[in-house]
This record gives sequence, C-alpha cells and structure tokens, in this order.
Amino acid sequence: MLQALPHLSRRRALQGAAAALVVFGLLMWWLVPVGDDSPKGRMTFSTGVKNAVYERYGKLLRTAASHDMPDVDMELLNSEGSQQNVERVATGKADFTIAAADAVEKYRLEGRTGADRLRGCARLYDDYVQLVVRRSSDIDKPQDLRGKKVAVGQPRSGVRLIADRVLKAAGLDLGKDLTPVDSGIDTAPDLLKKGDIDAFFWSGGLPTTTVRTFSEEFDIRLVPLGTLVDALHKQGGASRYYRAAVMPADAYPAAQQNDAVPTLAVANLLVTTDRADPKLTEGLTRTVIDSRDHIGDKVHAAQLVDLRTALYTDPLALHKGARRYYQSVKP
Repeated sequence: MLQALPHLSRRRALQGAAAALVVFGLLMWWLVPVGDDSPKGRMTFSTGVKNAVYERYGKLLRTAASHDMPDVDMELLNSEGSQQNVERVATGKADFTIAAADAVEKYRLEGRTGADRLRGCARLYDDYVQLVVRRSSDIDKPQDLRGKKVAVGQPRSGVRLIADRVLKAAGLDLGKDLTPVDSGIDTAPDLLKKGDIDAFFWSGGLPTTTVRTFSEEFDIRLVPLGTLVDALHKQGGASRYYRAAVMPADAYPAAQQNDAVPTLAVANLLVTTDRADPKLTEGLTRTVIDSRDHIGDKVHAAQLVDLRTALYTDPLALHKGARRYYQSVKP
C-alpha cells in the first residue's frame, strides 16, 4: 500500500486550514457587521398645532424613523405652524421641520437669521387653502368677509401668512376691513359652532381630519378661492408659490355635497440646515419616501409624496445628505 508523501500531506493540511479560515471569515462578516453605518444621536422635529396634519405626520414619521434608525431619538415640538417652524430650524432651535414653500421664501427674502443656511430634504405634499363658513352664511366669496369676525390662524402660522395675502388679493385689509381672531384649527371650529366667528381660514393637506370630523357634526361649506390666483401672483415675492387647485368632492363629502371646490395650493417641504449631519439627513429622507404608504394610511396627504418630484425643493437647495439618498435610488 502506497503512503502519502510527507510534503503532500503538509500541503493538504495547509490548504484545509486556509479554507477553514475563509469560511470562518465569511461567517463572521455575515453575523457581525463590520462598521455600523446607521446614524446615531438625537434630533428635534418641529411639527405644528395639536391634532393638525403637521403634528400627525410628525408622530407617524417618528415611529417610522425609530424602526429605520433605532439609535436616533426624535423629539417632537408643537408649533404655531410654518413661520415658526422655519424660524426654529434656521436659528438652531430645531433640526428638521415641515414648512410651506411660501413661508420658507418669505423668511429668505427678509434676510432673517440663518436664512442662508436653510436646506431642503424633500418636497412632501400640498396644502390646500380652506375658507370654512356655516352653510347658512351669506359669505359666498372672499370679498364677503368684509365686516366679519374671521379666524386667521395664529400669528406665526402659515395660515396667517396665507390668510393675509388672500384677503389682500380680494381687496381687503386684514386689520381694517374685518375683525381678525388669532385662532388655529385646534380652536376655530368650536368658535364657528358657537357663533363667536363668522368664518375661519385653514391651510392643510386633504383631508384634514379636524375639518372632516367637524363637517360631519356641524353643517358647513367651503368658499371658493380659485379666482384669486392672478391677484396673488401680482403681489410678487413668496406669493408666486401659490397655484390654482381643486379640492375633490370626496375631500369633505358632508360639506361639499358632491361638489369640487376651486381653491389655492402651496407645496410643503421637509426643511433642515447645512448644519445637519449628512448621514442623519440621508436616513430621514429615505424614511420619508419609504414610509409614504404606511403614513398615508393615517394621513391621506402623505400618499402624495412622490420620489420623482421629492428632490425639487425650490426655493431651497438640497441638503447634501438628501442628495446622496436620491443619487442612491436613481434608476
């Protein structure tokens, strides 16, 4: 019987050991990640008034982000709305927020603190301007608000900004031709129901749950605003971000009674600054896009987030972290 030569036995032993090391290395690579690329830390997200779309979206986004980025703690802050949100992010009081494009542009045009540092992450969904009155009201057009008591949103809200411009486009002065009431979507419906106001402005995604619920409990209707687009654009500046839109008949079935309502719309943006960590910004942008359908089940407006248009964050330049995300998913 032939015996293996000593040098061949040693060679085979060495080859076997090398193969075992390769297998062991592959197993370790699979079981133990080499270098954790997941973002870590804490971020503050400024939302909006209680029970409105910004707050509901923020809560759902926090849940989605906690799954995608488990080492990031997101704190939510309520706010009066877009104008306060932009200010908070620009001045470092919040890291991320949602704000309407007109409020962002207004802040930039005024050259306020930190305006040059603002950056966009995603175009989200559109806000629709809603002027709500009792069904029995004699207010059929915005010009009919003369002499009325009207809730125009809180002072630092996007609603106040839009209401002021819409009234000007209708030939009215907010401070002289009507009685303005500083009330947002959290309190205005109750004021209208009690007769303490004649109308209220709201700007939000469709449908806004508070408005829909109110319409099912109290007989209201929506006043058309679509004819004011040209007059708004003539105001210049941030007013160029308003465009004609139509609220579909099924947005608020009880209020609209099968009628679509011509109105105005403005895009919402996910906003941060150039101070934000690129890895965190990339991760949050990814979560916004990936969680669209899940969040959209609860906040219908979120279903309109579209990867094809999300990177168009005019008037803001894209944050480099967000840009990195869009480049990673580019077909």
